[in-house]
Amino acid sequence: MVLVAGTRDHTERLRGVVKQVLAPMGLRLSEAKTGVVHIDEGLDFLGFRIQRQTREGTNRAYVHTFPAKKALASIMRKVKTITRQGTNNALSDRLRQCNAVLRGWTNYFRHGVSSDTFGYLRHYTWWRVVRWLRRKHRRTGWKKLRARFLHHDGKTWVTGGAVELVDPMKVAVTRYRYRGDIPTPWTRETADAA
Repeated sequence: MVLVAGTRDHTERLRGVVKQVLAPMGLRLSEAKTGVVHIDEGLDFLGFRIQRQTREGTNRAYVHTFPAKKALASIMRKVKTITRQGTNNALSDRLRQCNAVLRGWTNYFRHGVSSDTFGYLRHYTWWRVVRWLRRKHRRTGWKKLRARFLHHDGKTWVTGGAVELVDPMKVAVTRYRYRGDIPTPWTRETADAA
């Protein structure tokens, strides 16, 4: 990914320079994967959506990185596959599978603007597991299922013995914030000396 401050013509010229640099190494730019977009349109990169948006109530624009729709669809597909498997296994086995997938995904995306996405994923996963429980215990009423499987600190949360469903909302979202000048090893003095 290359960021250019300029016009589309600057970007096209830079693309030619990049091709010349890569050619002696036997590398080339993939036309299918190489594109030119404005930061306001946004782009997907490594599962993140990078886009400049105006903050509500102000005229200031900020660049946000958040999970892309394709990445969210991927984790939802995995959760759906796990909760569609047969009902012969114990709830704790299903929860372990879901937890492994959810922990990995949320830890990867916790460095973006992800809390809304984590909330949506929490809701989706909870309902998928509850539907699986209702299929497993068809003749058991909702009140008995809630009393047996859905409890945690006064809230309705899924637990299967010692295993509890991971709550994506409890993953701390930590964002890098630019705070002043970042030192660089290529100062003007060393460049002039060379």
